[in-house]
Order: sequence, then structure tokens, then C-alpha cells
Amino acid sequence: MTAVPLPRPSSQPPERSNSGSPDVTPVFALKELVARLNREQHKIQDLLSSLGFALRSFSNLNQFLELIPLMASRVTDADGGALILFRPNGQVKLERLHCQDAKWGQELRKGLEIATRQITASLTGLPPGEALARSSQVVAMLDHQITRHLGGEIQIFGTGILVKNNERGRLYVFSRESDYTWTETRQKLVRLVADQTAVAIENDELTVELKKKERLDRELEIGADIQLRLLPRQCPAIDGIELAALCKTANRVGGDYYDFIPADYGQTRKANPSNSDGKWSLAIGDVMGKGVPAGLIMTMTRGMLRAEVLNGHSPARILQHLNQVMYADLENSNRFVTLFYSEYDPKTRLLSYSNAAHNPPLLWHAATNTIKRLDTHGMLIGLDIETQFQDAQAQLEPGDTLIYYTDGFTDAANQYGQRFDEENLISAFRWACQHFDDPQQILKYLFDCVQQFIGVGNPNSDDMTLVVLRVKPMPDQTS
Repeated sequence: MTAVPLPRPSSQPPERSNSGSPDVTPVFALKELVARLNREQHKIQDLLSSLGFALRSFSNLNQFLELIPLMASRVTDADGGALILFRPNGQVKLERLHCQDAKWGQELRKGLEIATRQITASLTGLPPGEALARSSQVVAMLDHQITRHLGGEIQIFGTGILVKNNERGRLYVFSRESDYTWTETRQKLVRLVADQTAVAIENDELTVELKKKERLDRELEIGADIQLRLLPRQCPAIDGIELAALCKTANRVGGDYYDFIPADYGQTRKANPSNSDGKWSLAIGDVMGKGVPAGLIMTMTRGMLRAEVLNGHSPARILQHLNQVMYADLENSNRFVTLFYSEYDPKTRLLSYSNAAHNPPLLWHAATNTIKRLDTHGMLIGLDIETQFQDAQAQLEPGDTLIYYTDGFTDAANQYGQRFDEENLISAFRWACQHFDDPQQILKYLFDCVQQFIGVGNPNSDDMTLVVLRVKPMPDQTS
């Protein structure tokens, strides 16, 4: 049971008996005791209310921490208080100190700083995570050192600052009065102030994390916007063919890449190279991984490939040069790139190509209703600097349709873990070619097939990119 102190003399003169001496009756003493307890209760309530207001109002953690030792000593009628925090780097630091007696406060500060330095020294060399994991040992050593350096005649009470069940510091309150006792009520009040401190620290850390996340979100938005602008805004108008393309990223920044590149320098200098009947490069690639790192490598791949195309080499030589240039950077990042590169000549309808381990495009021959995989031997870009790539050609005929795609299509999985795979893609592609003449309709149909397979409303876990190329039929073939 909490001890109740005796009433102090009232500011009003007590009733006197006829003899002139004070008449302190039991009723009067009881009234004085109740009045004093009410005053103390109101004072504590006001102080804690002020602390709660500060917690809601202060945006600066340091301003709030200034109040903690003061509040802890006021609500307990103690002589001083100290707040000691455990830093993530293993440092134990005296954060704030309050003492009514300035001279004694200097002595307190000296003893507390010696104690915290000794604890910090004992943790030097430990990894930050291990230092925090040993918080229970740190607390025991800190309590012992503080009692040792401040002297046994001081009444000390300390409690933990718990943030997510981790002790992040200690709140100490001191009294020099010999008859001062740490009653249960006083201990609860100190713990209440410590809990408010923990809330303030956690709120501050959450605010910092939120600001980091907001900054990262802004950077991702910028990155996604830049990446979107680097992908072709529209398909070029190439003589004799029709094109449709779409890239759906799983995250805001993806690792898929496709491009249409004029194959000679003269075309790049034209105001509108789409109207040219010269050769065009069509490329599709996929960086292993997702998110910002994959997006950065995709951007690098795009720039280097565009520069290499202007040299006029064969597709295999272009991939070989690209692999040699990018090898060191890709090896350091532990990432690789699959890439299918092709060149189309509108005059001859000849498609020259080479593959660096990308999903082989599918070619539907209208005349025979057959589908052929366009593939050559070649390893990933960035896997082996000595990799050799092969050239191959395919003669396209009027009405033929070709699709370039990334593994987001074939690897798309439904709720049972089944993959859409290449067989289903071939089947859907054949049906689309038989029923649609517009590349945009074919593209939409294939995307719809995958979405229906994984479930309506379910997002795919990987980027999906599809390019559809259809050779225009001869005039007498159109219906």
C-alpha cells in the first residue's frame, strides 16, 4: 500500500481553543490531507496532460526529449532526472539531464557521462546489430555503473524506453532526500513518462521512414516516366508491314525492353524516319530481375544497342560487340540480359536475326498455317565475354505474322502454380492469326488469354512485353 505523507502546516491559521493553542482535530487533519492529495493529483494530471500535448504537437523529437527528465522529476517530486539512449551504432549516450540544483547537476552529469563512456567502450568493436541484441546486458551494466558513480546515498529509480519490445534507452529519476521512497505510484508515473518517450521515438522513426519512402516513390515515378519515354512512343510506319506493341511492367520500373531502330545513319537524321523504306532493326530483351536495378540495365542496354546498330554490322556481330562492351558492368551487378535482335528489309521482306538466349519469336506462315520458332545458338549477354553468336534469316511472305515476346507470357502462373508456357501461347497465337487481320487485335487477344489464365484481376508477377509484326497481304489477297 502506498504510504501517505503527513499533512504539512496549512497556510490558513488553525482554529484555536479558548486557551489560545492550535486545536488540530482529526477532522481538520483529514481535510488537510484530502486537500493536499487533490492538489497533488491535479498537478500530476496537468503535467501529464502537458506531456501528451507536447507529444501530439512537437514535430521535432529533440524538443520533446527536453521535457522528459523535467516531467519525470516533477510528477514524482524528485530532485532530477536523466534520459540515456542506446544508439544503433552501439553508443550509449546521456541525451538529456534535468536537476533543480545546478551545482549538484554538474556532479550528476559528470558521473553519468563517466558511466555511459565505460559502457560504450565495452561495446566498441561489436557489430551494431549485436550491440542492440545485448541490450539486457547493457542495462544491467549501466544500472550498476550509475549507482557506483553517483553514490549509494542517492535514491535512484530507472525504467526502460521500449520501442517495439526493444530497449532503446533508460529513464532515471534521482532524489537526495534520505526518507524519499520509490512508491508503486511513483514508479508507475516514471514508467508512464518512459512510455510516452518510446512513442515519441517510434513516431519520429516512422516519420523518417515515411519521408524516405515518399522520396523513393518520387524517384520511382521519375524512373518509370523516363523508362516509359525511352520505349517507343508509337510503332513506326514501315513499308509493307503493320506493327503493334505493348509493355506491361510488374513494378513501376521494369526490366523488359523493345525497340524499333532505323538501321542506317541516314534514316536517323531524317525528321520522320518512319516514312523511310530503308532497313529497320527490331529488338526485344529482358534483364534478369525486376525493379530499379533491372530498369537501369535496360536503359544502358538500349543506349549501347542503338549506338552499335549504326556501325552496319550483321545481327550476330552486333550482339557480340554488345556482349563485350557490357560484360564487365553486368558481371559486377550479377545480372544478365537476354536479347533477340533482328533487321527487316522492306524491299526484300527478308528478316535477318540473331539470338542471345531470349525467347524465340514465333512466325506464322499464312500460306501453310504453320508456326516456326526463330532461334539461333548464343548465350546471355554478360555471361561469357567470348560468346559467339550466329546469324540466320527468314523470308517473310504477304499475310505472315511474327510475334516477339518476353518470358512474362510463358512464365505467367495461375492460382494452381501452372504456367501458361509456350505451347498455350502457340495455340492462342495460331487462333488469333486465323481470325484477326489487325496486329492490334492479335496483341489484345494474346494479353487477354494470359490474363484469363492467371485470373481476372490478378496481376502478373513479371513484366510482359509483346510486339506483333504482320506483313501486309497482296492487294488481290484482301477480301
